[in-house]
Parts: sequence; structure tokens; C-alpha cells
Amino acid sequence: MLQPQMDELDRFLRSQIASFEPEIREMADYCIDTSGKRIRPTLVFLSGWRESGVVSPDLVRVAAVVELVHLATLVHDDIMDEAEVRRGRRAAARAYGPVAAVLLGDALFSHALYLAAQFPTTEVCLAISDSTRKVCAGEIIQTLRRRTTNVTLEDYRRVIDLKTAELFRISCSLGSRLAGYPEAYVEAASRFGRHLGIAYQIYDDLADYFGEEQRIGKTLGTDLASGKLTLPLLMLAERLGPEERAGLLEEIEGRRPPQLPLHLQQMEMHGVFAAVTDAVQAEILEARTALDPWAKLAPSPFLLGLCDVLRGQVAGLQGKAAALAG
Repeated sequence: MLQPQMDELDRFLRSQIASFEPEIREMADYCIDTSGKRIRPTLVFLSGWRESGVVSPDLVRVAAVVELVHLATLVHDDIMDEAEVRRGRRAAARAYGPVAAVLLGDALFSHALYLAAQFPTTEVCLAISDSTRKVCAGEIIQTLRRRTTNVTLEDYRRVIDLKTAELFRISCSLGSRLAGYPEAYVEAASRFGRHLGIAYQIYDDLADYFGEEQRIGKTLGTDLASGKLTLPLLMLAERLGPEERAGLLEEIEGRRPPQLPLHLQQMEMHGVFAAVTDAVQAEILEARTALDPWAKLAPSPFLLGLCDVLRGQVAGLQGKAAALAG
């Protein structure tokens, strides 16, 4: 259904390569590829969906803006996580070196704001600038807490609300607003996006342990290796005995090598997979509830369909969990 929109988005993003300086166009092109899931642009297009299905240039531009911001965060994430793989190939930091990759991410951020500033009012640029700052703040907070074990569930949720859910939220907000929908619906779509974003990040954190590298297109186990306490590790730490818990915390602090296979078995033994999936389902329910009053509006059935897609993604991880149980 969205193929015309996605094709136009890809053409638009490719056309932006020429805006970068000749010396870094190859690097920008390496990041602006068509192999990603395009989740945030999907949220823009679906939240602004009209029955006519006409491709809106405004929605294409704002979809490009949020995707560029997202791509910039991925470049920086992979540097901090020392990840080898992104979207099935070498991470930009591995291809060009971490120093150049930092600046490449900055260039992508800057170009996103340049595109946002081209709307006839400052509304889009203001919203994107505010969201970008929040995303960066979330990443900074998480970075400062790496290799520390004094992280609460509230701390974790605060970080994912900023670093992931914010771009989901602004995608739905700008998509529905640029399409001319009522302000009350814009607010409902924003709430939907926020809760879907939280659910997605929890799923993504679970996939770091139970996913398949070839399928999800990135290096597994980077959260444990980089000392990042995400929900699976937080829940595991709560369930382990004192000695095992102390060993896990030493790994988080970098005082002993990470024992990923051991912790996968422990997670299955202590029901961590089921507990984390319950947290995903709870956020999906909140997302659906936000759109319930607007169920008959054109975008709502398609946005709600994304909840089913995410449930399917979670179900796809169950095979590895079941194998560990066996």
C-alpha cells in the first residue's frame, strides 16, 4: 500500500546525496540506503493517510527528515556499541573509522534540520529540533550510565522514551498534522506513536539477546558487551541469586568478560523472555487505547496494524527462546 510513498522517499533521499560535499558523498550514500525497515517514515505516511492514497510531497519531505535523524543516531550508536554490523553490512564506523563516523552522523543531523527548515512555517523545524535534542539527551544519559549498575526500571524507561519513542511520536504528530487532521487526533496519534516506540525499543532490546544476527541485521550481544543495562538484564538481575547476580553486575561494570550464552540460559530459566514480552504487550495495549476513539478515521486501522506487526516480530523471537528451553 505504501510502495508509491516509499519509492518517492527513496528517490528523494537519493537526490539529497548531491547536497553533501563531494568528498563525503560516498559516505552519505553508504548510510542513506534502501535496506532499512523505514519504520519512522511508515508512521509519517500512515498517520497522514488519506483515502485517495495520493503521495504528499510534504509527507515525503518530513519522512526524509525523521529518517535522516534516525540514521544519524544509528551511526553514533554503532560507534558507542563498537558494533560490527548494521543492516547486514559493516557499520559506518567500521567502514570509515569512528572519528569520521562521528562527523558523518553530525552531517546527517544537520541535513535533516536543513530540510525541515524548508517548510513554509517554522513549525516542522521547531518540532524536529526539539525531538532531536531529546533523542541526543537520551543517548547521552544512557552513555553516562554505561558500565554502571545503579540503573532502575524508571531510569531505563526514561531513556527509551527519549532516545526511541520520541521519534516515533514526532513521526505520528507531524504526519497527522501535515495531513490536516484535527488537533485532538494529532494528540492521539502522538500518544500512539510514543507507546509504540517504547514497545519497539523493548522488543529491540530483547532481540539483542534472542534475535538472529542475519535476520535483524546487526551485531547481537552488544548491550551486554558495552555495559548497557536494558530491560532483559534488569529483569534477570532481579531474579538471580546473590552470587550469580554479583557475577552479572561485574560483567556490566567490565570487571569480567561477558558470558552471553550463560545469561541466555538464565533468562530462559527465570522467565525473563516472557516477562519482557509482557512489557511489550502492555505498551502495545496503551498504543491501541490511544486510537480507540478514532477507530473510524482513515489512518487508524493501518496504524493499529503496526501493533500486529510488532506482535509478530516478538513471536519470531520465541524460536530461539524455545530452543534454549529445550
